[in-house]
Amino acid sequence: MKRGRIGKLDTFFTFTRQRSTQILIVLALFYALFVSVEIPFVFRTVQEQPSRLPPLVRHPNGVVSGLILNDATFDSFLYQSACRVGRELWAELKSGNAQAPVSKPDNRSRPCPESIWVSGPDFLGRGSSMVIPCGLTLGSHVTVVGEPLRAQRKACQFVMELQGLKTVEGEEPPRVLHLNPRLRGDWSGKPVIELNTCYRMQWGTAIRCDGWKSRAGEDTVDGLVKCDKWIRADDDDRHAVETKVQWWLKRLIGRTKRVTVDWPFPFSVNKLFVLTVSAGLEGYHVNVDGRHVTSFPYRTGFTLEDATGLTLSGDISVHSVFAASLPSVHPNISPQQQLEFSTRWRAPNLPPFGVELFVGILSAGNHFAERMAVRKSWMQHSFIKSSKVVARFFVALHPKKEINVELKKEAEYFGDIVIVPYMDNYDLVVLKTVAICEYGVRTVSAEYIMKGDDDTFVKVDDVMTQARNVPYSTSFYIGNINYRHTPLRRGKWAVTYELFKMEDVSMGMWVQQFNRTKPVYYLHSLMFCQFGCVEGYITAHYQSPRQMMCLWDKLQMQRIPECCNMR
Repeated sequence: MKRGRIGKLDTFFTFTRQRSTQILIVLALFYALFVSVEIPFVFRTVQEQPSRLPPLVRHPNGVVSGLILNDATFDSFLYQSACRVGRELWAELKSGNAQAPVSKPDNRSRPCPESIWVSGPDFLGRGSSMVIPCGLTLGSHVTVVGEPLRAQRKACQFVMELQGLKTVEGEEPPRVLHLNPRLRGDWSGKPVIELNTCYRMQWGTAIRCDGWKSRAGEDTVDGLVKCDKWIRADDDDRHAVETKVQWWLKRLIGRTKRVTVDWPFPFSVNKLFVLTVSAGLEGYHVNVDGRHVTSFPYRTGFTLEDATGLTLSGDISVHSVFAASLPSVHPNISPQQQLEFSTRWRAPNLPPFGVELFVGILSAGNHFAERMAVRKSWMQHSFIKSSKVVARFFVALHPKKEINVELKKEAEYFGDIVIVPYMDNYDLVVLKTVAICEYGVRTVSAEYIMKGDDDTFVKVDDVMTQARNVPYSTSFYIGNINYRHTPLRRGKWAVTYELFKMEDVSMGMWVQQFNRTKPVYYLHSLMFCQFGCVEGYITAHYQSPRQMMCLWDKLQMQRIPECCNMR
């Protein structure tokens, strides 16, 4: 549309030299006038066509979405009540009457305990959990005395987890360390111990110890192997055969000088055990009855201070829990304090012309740390800093007044937040997606619109390359596309027959509807990773704030997309 240029004259006439000079002067003046008004002229021409979109809404870094939310849009009580409450909350915020309540003194005003001891009955009475107020630090250790119980079902297992109890509302707490001994095994049929982490209900890559010692060339943790050896069922059979066949031969020629000590699986039914998890320099170390069993390297997305709670579940009877060598200073766990109010992280003003790519980022009101990590990582890309690409967070209002007060301050300072004024609800997240499309078309006039989450790392230049590879006049839909999925009826992403809430599926349905009138080019790529991170990614999903910074640092140093948490 803006690429139009004045064509060459198709017909030439013969004039006298003086007459020709006059004509050239007139043409030069007309050309200068036309160039000076080229952009608004083209816009006006477009706006006069009734089939086009309404005029662009050029709010300078506006805080509130231009999306019109009224009761007539959807015949849904959930939608109407969320919009009504949202309008009231936003009106109160704009008036300045909404003030964050004065926080009452909490456990941060008290010194952190050096150690914590909980008896078995008390532990059970607390919901089989124990709070570690200040998290862990280097040298901290947690000891559990208990015994596995005989399970009524086929499986016999228990789970010990270090969790981040200070988490986002509506989501399960992150698992800083997940330790799962399975006494009767799983698909292998032999005892196994599995270790892992979980963030935003997405599991990482597990370490699985099944009785074999880690290979010699494999990475160690503080000099200790990730998996130590124990006697397996096939080892028992082999030793029994050796005892019968080779006993006299060894008696005659003498035993070998090297004596190997084989240990059984560290857990057995109704046998008391003492399990200790200690925090080393490079990772967690697990000892049972004084013997090292396994070590688990720290994951980039978590720190020791994140481990603010311990839980035990499954086929286990807990006698006591003891934590010692704990930190003496309370960590910074207030999400609002994650914000770094520096002009370095402020978004540039919207350009006076359209942009090539607009990235809309779905976020929640209390995701302060997630937004800050995005600002300090991939939003520092040169395309975004130069306004070739524009990125904005789309956030609805939070039930807590103090969160909304801080959110408004954050939006006004950084200039990269668009507030969609309704009470946030997972079933209504589709409204944010519609707001992203409305903003991308009417406010920034983007050629391409991209949608992502605030825990998604975006490799901006690769996204631009993917888009530019499609012919200019072609409509396209690019990403990790699930072509043949059926609706889920259980779990977080369940869809009932009365209420359709899946915003990403909604987008696919809208594109399919558009496809009936104009062909749409679909491009599926696993490099838009939706389950975590893969080498060579274009986007990496479910990344914690620390992982976002790690990915950005690696990208700056190596210039290639390499994942974190590869140990």
